[in-house]
Amino acid sequence: MSEKIQNSLIKLTNYCLSEEFKGYDPYDGLNSTLFQAMPFISQNRIARLVWIQLFKRSPLNLRAITGIKKDYNPKALGLFLSGYCNLYTQDNKQEYLDKIIFFSNLLISLENKSFSGACWGYNFDWQSKAFLQPKNMPTIVATTFIASALLDAYEITGETRLLNISRSACDFLIKDLNRNYDGNGNFAFSYSPLDKTIVFNASLLGSRLLSRVYSFTQEIELLDLAQKSVTFCCDYQKNDGSWSYGTLDFHQWIDSFHTGYNLECIADFMKYSGSSIFEGQLAKGFDYYINTFFTDEGVAKYYSNSVYPIDIHSPAQLIITLAKLGKFNEYKNLAEKVISWTIDNMQSDKGYFIYQINKYFSSRISYMRWAQAWMFYALSEYLLQFNSEYSETLFD
Repeated sequence: MSEKIQNSLIKLTNYCLSEEFKGYDPYDGLNSTLFQAMPFISQNRIARLVWIQLFKRSPLNLRAITGIKKDYNPKALGLFLSGYCNLYTQDNKQEYLDKIIFFSNLLISLENKSFSGACWGYNFDWQSKAFLQPKNMPTIVATTFIASALLDAYEITGETRLLNISRSACDFLIKDLNRNYDGNGNFAFSYSPLDKTIVFNASLLGSRLLSRVYSFTQEIELLDLAQKSVTFCCDYQKNDGSWSYGTLDFHQWIDSFHTGYNLECIADFMKYSGSSIFEGQLAKGFDYYINTFFTDEGVAKYYSNSVYPIDIHSPAQLIITLAKLGKFNEYKNLAEKVISWTIDNMQSDKGYFIYQINKYFSSRISYMRWAQAWMFYALSEYLLQFNSEYSETLFD
């Protein structure tokens, strides 16, 4: 099985190299020069929502003909960086180290310097039902993934600058994001400086970063804030162990990869804090996750109540969740089944992974962040876990 994974990763890597790690995104519709040339429409919230959904849901890629160019997505670059750190950990090849240095420097060059700390957004305007995020407006999600990747690189290179930038990202979380408090002093971080939306996985990603930086700097304030955010989010866990995406009426779905985010962030908080305080919530959440989102055939479901759409992000997150929770060896058979099905059914002859398989049609569009970066990271994590297990068995 490891050979199949290695071959898949080689094909994917060659594709990404040929594209110079630039690409399209499911949500980049507002980058269209055609849409921007219609100001009376482009300034309308409903029109922006419809336009983005058209590009996201269409099985045909309309981007080139409407003036959308391939570009770097900072979060994608962060995922590639973490993936190359995984590869370097297994095999200290100079080519992997060169990529770690390349992505670290590129991410630093793309930092938004208009806020209290290091932060990053996306390379496109993004209209959701809850809010509009302008291009490059920093979000907690993009910032924490990138800062975490820079910490991965720091642990390999020892370059203090990378730790300092990740610590600076904590200032963005603490000083620039809004907070929603409960009656006990616990809170959720907002998604961005522009909104007050409660999204559980987003706030937990913030907790994860704060606790990881604490593990280096020993700043009690970081740990205290992280624990309050985790407590707030765990208080919203349902009796069956699941979480809705958020608290708004239109955020009441339950999906696999955001559930995976929640679990890995709680696990990482306990790892970096040295506390087992949320062990019960983590166990109940993982039991729900592992028994809800994967079929006997190896299909990773998107939603809790539906197989379709089969989204590439879901199988990628399984590998990462198992690794973060220390459960890869226990669920290795499931991981093999899911990743094998995904390679067989969702990797194209050109090496890239397609976006979604739906009941009546599929979207075979290549998205650099949503598909390629996530699968690159997941495949590198799979090999890291597999090789670690093999080494332990070989030398015990």
